[in-house]
Amino acid sequence: MDWVDKLVNWVKSYLPSIQWGDIVEILIIAFLLYHIILWIKTSRAWSLLKGFMVIGVFLLIAAIFEMNTILWLSGNLLSVALTAIVIVLQPELRRALEELGKKNLLTSVLPIEIMKNKDGLFSDRTVNEIAKAAVEMGKVKTGALIVIEQNNPLHDYERTGIEVDAIVSSQLLINIFEHNTPLHDGAVIVRGNRIVSATCYLPLSDNMNLNKELGTRHRAAIGISEATDSLTVIVSEENGKISVAYQGKLDRDLDTERLKRRLHEIQNKGAEETKLKWKGRSKNNS
Repeated sequence: MDWVDKLVNWVKSYLPSIQWGDIVEILIIAFLLYHIILWIKTSRAWSLLKGFMVIGVFLLIAAIFEMNTILWLSGNLLSVALTAIVIVLQPELRRALEELGKKNLLTSVLPIEIMKNKDGLFSDRTVNEIAKAAVEMGKVKTGALIVIEQNNPLHDYERTGIEVDAIVSSQLLINIFEHNTPLHDGAVIVRGNRIVSATCYLPLSDNMNLNKELGTRHRAAIGISEATDSLTVIVSEENGKISVAYQGKLDRDLDTERLKRRLHEIQNKGAEETKLKWKGRSKNNS
C-alpha cells in the first residue's frame, strides 16, 4: 500500500534520530530533575518557588498589557534576585551538596562488597551493650546521647569532647552518663567497637517543623543526623524513653528489640550474612 509507505516515510522525516547516548542523557536529566524537585519540596526553596510563581504570573500580566516600566525594572533586578536566592538558600544548598557527597553511587549501583569486615562497622556485642545500657538508663531516667559513626568521620565533633578510647560496654556507658559525674554532660561518640570521646558538643537542628516538646538533647541528636550519616541513640531524662535519630528523622519510644533492629540496620554486615539473619528471625517468629 503506497499511501501507508508514504505516511511512514513522512513521519520518519519529522522524527529525530535517537541514539543510545540520547536515551542515557534523557534518563540522567530525568533523575536530576526528580531529585531537585524532592529537594525543593523538603526545604525552604518550596516556599520561595511558590512566591516566584506569583511573581511570574504578575510579570505575565504586565507583558500582556505592555507595562514596559515594570518589565524593565524586573529585567534589571533579575541578577540581584539570583544572588539573593543563593544567599538565602545557602544552608539548604550546603546540606544538599553534603547529602550528594554522602551517597556512595558506585556501591549502590554495583552489588559488590570489597574488603568488608565480617562484623560490619561494629560487632553484635557492641549492639547488645549499647541496647542494654540504653534500657538500664531509661529505667532510672538517666539522660544519654550515644552517637554511632558510620562513613562520615566525626573528628570535628570528637575534638569538642574528652578522649576516652575504651571498648564499648554497658557498664562504662551507664557510668559516663551518671548524674554529677565529670563526663555526663554532652554526647558520647562510638567508632567501631570503641567509645572514642565523651562530653562532645553536637549541632542543634534548625528544622522549624520539629515538635516543640523536644528538648535540647533530641534537637542535638537530629542536628548531627542532618549533618552526617551517623545514628544517635537518645535516652530522655524526663520520661526515660529511648529514641533514635537518623537522616534527620526521629524514631521515638523504642523497646529493646526495635533498638537492636535499628542498630543492626547500620551495622553494614555482608549481604549474605544479613539475609541469613533475617531468615532465621522469620523462622523464630513463625
